[in-house]
Amino acid sequence: MKVESVVSYCGLTCISCLIYCMTREENEEVKNKLRVRIAQISNEHYGTSYIYKDISDCGGCRSESGRIFSSCVNCGIRKCAREKNFQTCAHCPEYACSKLEAVFSSDPSAKTWLDVIKSIL
Repeated sequence: MKVESVVSYCGLTCISCLIYCMTREENEEVKNKLRVRIAQISNEHYGTSYIYKDISDCGGCRSESGRIFSSCVNCGIRKCAREKNFQTCAHCPEYACSKLEAVFSSDPSAKTWLDVIKSIL
């Protein structure tokens, strides 16, 4: 498996994302409880005002399936990387641009992942 296959454009790892993991849950009752909890966490941590119905399934921001969480669909970083046809922001000659600052400050491991990818390109 390529490293880039588990890392989003901005360096966040989809496999550690609650929404990505919730999408893979087969038990609908558990899945709905997770939606409620994820909405609560997002509202507390990011100041959003989600309700459980807002937490849609997501196959990862690089997914071509159309199953992408709403904030990922509207993500400027995702849009930029897709327009430039890059697997991750580490592939961009402008890495690390100011668009990534908020991601890096909320999750420093995102920068670590992208730095590792950049170092092996």
